[in-house]
Amino acid sequence: MPDTPHANAALFAACDQALSPRWTAWQPTGRKAFSLNDIDPAAKPWSQGSKAQDKAAVEALAEELDALQNLFYADRRHKVLVVLQGTDTSGKDGTIRGVFGRMSALGVHAVGWKAPTEAELARDYLWRIHQQVPQAGDITVFNRSHYEDVLVPVANGWITPEQQRQRLAHINDFERMLSETGTVVLKFLLHISFDEQRQRLQERLDDPAKHWKFSMGDIEVRKQWGAYRQAYDALLNATHTPWAPWTIVPADSKTHRNLMIASILRAVLQKLDLRYPTGDPALGHFTVE
Repeated sequence: MPDTPHANAALFAACDQALSPRWTAWQPTGRKAFSLNDIDPAAKPWSQGSKAQDKAAVEALAEELDALQNLFYADRRHKVLVVLQGTDTSGKDGTIRGVFGRMSALGVHAVGWKAPTEAELARDYLWRIHQQVPQAGDITVFNRSHYEDVLVPVANGWITPEQQRQRLAHINDFERMLSETGTVVLKFLLHISFDEQRQRLQERLDDPAKHWKFSMGDIEVRKQWGAYRQAYDALLNATHTPWAPWTIVPADSKTHRNLMIASILRAVLQKLDLRYPTGDPALGHFTVE
């Protein structure tokens, strides 16, 4: 993988040193042929010991992240893009609620990506993505992302291996451009087991209030589990870069999933040297009548 010195790479290295357990242990770093089969989706590396303790830790982190996001929004020197990628039922919606739900809607924006429209298909596949990246002071969360374009077409055989390689290279260049123009790119792969997905899909069927979340298309995609797993392994190996690293989040536990992502996000925001902008000196002597 490229090892060009980069400001974001230094930021991530500093965060890794601050985090316990180490962040890089959950990245496809230094492995010739990383596979999701190497990662236990039921692991809980960030656990405090019990589910109750983990929930309390997530609540405390949510309060900290709210304060940090307020400072981030006022600072206006940085941009953060959070990519949440994973199979159906892996917990992308739940992560947005659990990790980002306390933050102000003024500076946090969630974008849910669906199949491209006719107008979007008439342009390059990154065109619609670029329109939704964060502006200064904003945190943008992608529920699915541009990585769908190296998953769905690959698993279904709609593009050739050469086109797949081209798209992976395009994505690396796109994320490097974002990074070099001030965007911190954090990518999380929510990793659940085949059995856990079955249970969550069944829960949607058993609860009428969750029927709206269920689609027969989910069952068809589930039948392609092996093809999607191969596509994920390929993109993780090709697009884990110093400027936009992947983190594999064991996500069979919803609480642990939120705890791990919130802990990493807090570390990143804390290392950005955030500060409130300098006010008008005259305000120091101004009194409201």
